[in-house]
Amino acid sequence: MALLVVKFGGTSVGDIERIKNVAKKVKKVKEEGNQVVVVVSAMSGNTDYLINLGKQITSNPNKREMDMLVSTGEQISIALLAIALNDIGAKAISFNALQVGIKTTADYTKAKILDIDTTRIRKALDEDYIVVLAGFQGVDENLNITTLGRGGSDTTAVAVAAALKADRCDIYTDVDGVYSADPRIVPNAKKYDVITFDEMLELASLGAKVLHDRSVMFAMKYNVPLRVLSTFVENEGTLIVKEYKGMENMVVSGIAKKNDEVRISIQGVPDKPGIAAQIFKRLAEKKINVNMIVQSVGHDGKSEIAFTILNTDLVDAKPLMEELKKEVNATDVSYDENIGIVSVVGIGMKTTFGVAAAVFEELAKHNINIEMISTSEIKISVVVRKDLVDKAVQVLHARFIG
Repeated sequence: MALLVVKFGGTSVGDIERIKNVAKKVKKVKEEGNQVVVVVSAMSGNTDYLINLGKQITSNPNKREMDMLVSTGEQISIALLAIALNDIGAKAISFNALQVGIKTTADYTKAKILDIDTTRIRKALDEDYIVVLAGFQGVDENLNITTLGRGGSDTTAVAVAAALKADRCDIYTDVDGVYSADPRIVPNAKKYDVITFDEMLELASLGAKVLHDRSVMFAMKYNVPLRVLSTFVENEGTLIVKEYKGMENMVVSGIAKKNDEVRISIQGVPDKPGIAAQIFKRLAEKKINVNMIVQSVGHDGKSEIAFTILNTDLVDAKPLMEELKKEVNATDVSYDENIGIVSVVGIGMKTTFGVAAAVFEELAKHNINIEMISTSEIKISVVVRKDLVDKAVQVLHARFIG
């Protein structure tokens, strides 16, 4: 008997008929002789609806209360799915994060999982229940409801699979696997049967919407076999593994994009040791994650530091940057929301020369200006104008993948 954790996203449970369809799939998995834990997102559109309700009251609602509000979306989903399962003769029980002890930090709207108490889950499994868990949510040490941020249900599913030492974690979504690019932008994008954790982590963190990057990190850390497949199409999906034969043969495996970041530039900064540390330490204290960073030094002893953050963090970053402008004696701070990030990813880049040159050459050929650059062993990311992001994805995919 295998223990499987299966996760269904918002589109998979978008209405009552889809919830009934998910119930049939889950029952089938159970009838194949498996113990089953199901992790469910809020119904499609529900989270945005709840966020908008809060913002109708104020443009900057209290984050604790927003977590209390937004977390109700998953509670609706788990109850409906458990009702649907029981209705078709599949013994099921639903639990929220408090009931099973998904413990997190107190960082409202972007909490991190610290521990999961599997006692109640295992007891229900031993009693032959299908266990239906709310994704995306947790509780801090004071039993306040927290949420894990966008895509957090993926993280819940993999974390639960790790805690239970499950045989596999299957992520059901509205796409039938991992592609070399978004098929809506690149119609001839290639679907992979297998891809490495390293590649998937880069693609997820750089904007690929198939999996949340934190879920991939959990899977890597705890060696949880991970599979992505469609709720609506019967196929084997994409298996995500540590390594596979011939994985370096393909230089570039995917092109990803992000349209949800903003660039902050602080100009006229004194060029002396400690200034960058002061700026980024203060951002870290505000729990603001920084992505790309570029520092340029002029001839007058002044420098400019530019970096990107999620646009959802801008409301917290702006007042802090205005304080820092005075503290470090900078001349100006600017904010640019009209940017996007395009990334080229591939394990084969480790052993192939000239990939960066080819990326820059291809973008220049199509008159796409590069504004910032960031690299690692297996990725090259560039900042371009937001209205050129899709074009950049298309031309780079054509150059490297076909």
